[in-house]
Amino acid sequence: MEFRASVSSPIEWTGAGLAIGLFESELETLAGDLAALNDRLGGALREAIDEAEFKGKPGNTATLRVGSSTPVRKLILIGLGNSEDLPLDRLRQGAAAAAKAARAQKCDRLAIAFPLANQEAAAAAQAITEGVHLSLYRDRRFKSDSEENGKTPKPETIELLPFRNGTTDSAAIAQGIDRGEKIAAGTILARELVAAPANVVTPITMAETAQAIAANPGWELTILEKEDCEKLGMGSFLGVAQASDLPPKFIHLVYKPQGTPRKKLAIVGKGLTFDSGGLNIKAGAGSSIEMMKTDMGGAGATFGAAQAIALLQPDVEVHFISAVTENMISGRAMHPGDILTASNGKTIEVGNTDAEGRLTLADALVYADKLGVEAIVDLATLTGACVVALGDEIAGLWATDEALANGLKAAAAKAGEKLWQMPLEEPYFDKMKSVVADMKNIGGRAGGSITAALFLKQFVKDTPWAHLDVAGPVWSDKDSALNPAGATGYGVRTLVEWILA
Repeated sequence: MEFRASVSSPIEWTGAGLAIGLFESELETLAGDLAALNDRLGGALREAIDEAEFKGKPGNTATLRVGSSTPVRKLILIGLGNSEDLPLDRLRQGAAAAAKAARAQKCDRLAIAFPLANQEAAAAAQAITEGVHLSLYRDRRFKSDSEENGKTPKPETIELLPFRNGTTDSAAIAQGIDRGEKIAAGTILARELVAAPANVVTPITMAETAQAIAANPGWELTILEKEDCEKLGMGSFLGVAQASDLPPKFIHLVYKPQGTPRKKLAIVGKGLTFDSGGLNIKAGAGSSIEMMKTDMGGAGATFGAAQAIALLQPDVEVHFISAVTENMISGRAMHPGDILTASNGKTIEVGNTDAEGRLTLADALVYADKLGVEAIVDLATLTGACVVALGDEIAGLWATDEALANGLKAAAAKAGEKLWQMPLEEPYFDKMKSVVADMKNIGGRAGGSITAALFLKQFVKDTPWAHLDVAGPVWSDKDSALNPAGATGYGVRTLVEWILA
């Protein structure tokens, strides 16, 4: 599929499918370019609005076959809502709807003509490009028929026309398309990592993914094996890893731009390629053990963001870190009641072997804290408690620094990914006090996502740090505008926007 900027206006464009984004306020009386387009199409735009009772609200779509003898064969109307309130994500969602409609109508060529409100052309073009690519992506790697269904092929060409408010900066539009395609590529990598089963994505193959990214210019890669981790005193991480027959891999990817970096950042992703729960095995209805391939969703987003950064090559130094392992059951498994010593010397009583992600993150955060970066963000499918609190679509955010929290919230808003800041309620740490060690790795059911964040906080000294609990939004059981059912790639777009800010 080729995506390109076009200099043609909607009035001039000729092809299979033309998607027009419409505000609610434009429908009653067509004016300007819309009136001219309606005249060119023999009244088809007005007809489509009236026949479909199209209201122009967000999520509204309507499709009309104009005719084989007309310059446009299919007219696709996309509602954009209020012109005074047009967030970038509405353009992203609208473009996704347009792409799906074009696919359903078997349009081999699609033009998208959307208006702008207050957005920059490049940012709008980026959002539209992301929407098209992410909505049309289908993961068929594990189907016996790996080819797309021939009855509904993707459009071969997508053309982004100059924005209807008079913005004709084709260079800015082309720049936005390029950036959107690169971020979409990172998001799709994250989807594929999270969606793949645990017999395909293992600590070994995660290390191979990192090696592939590190083959790009400007990258360094360090992979610590079990013996290396032992020398660094990573007893918390290795306690989780000790039951698996597969070797753990501590992965440290670094992107360094040419010249002096504008800032230095670290991203840490939880990398449990499968979580059985350990001796506190996940069992019974609702345990979701069959979905524990997704427990590396934080690492998936981390590597997806790395892939996008490899393509974008910004002037920022970024460290991408994941302590990757399985949490399995064997004669070597850690027991409830065991005491582990993390690499900062703090001791942890294992209250529950199924609270393992925070144990791996503990050593990863200590490692990241020593790098001299300006901020650390970790992502983890950490707690069911966060899903209970915020549902399936919203990630929880905890931060020790309000500027960092605000930066992440701004990045998420631009990326169209939902998150909500939660409290770091320090007195709750008392729930994790241990008689025999510095702390336990659990704090009871009440406030479970907060106590998990407070546990992680013990392993970062002075570096501004934020924690994203992404247990809900990394996977969806149903189709949405941008995401077919399955892995969503959540977090990649937010991370990249935060890095580039």
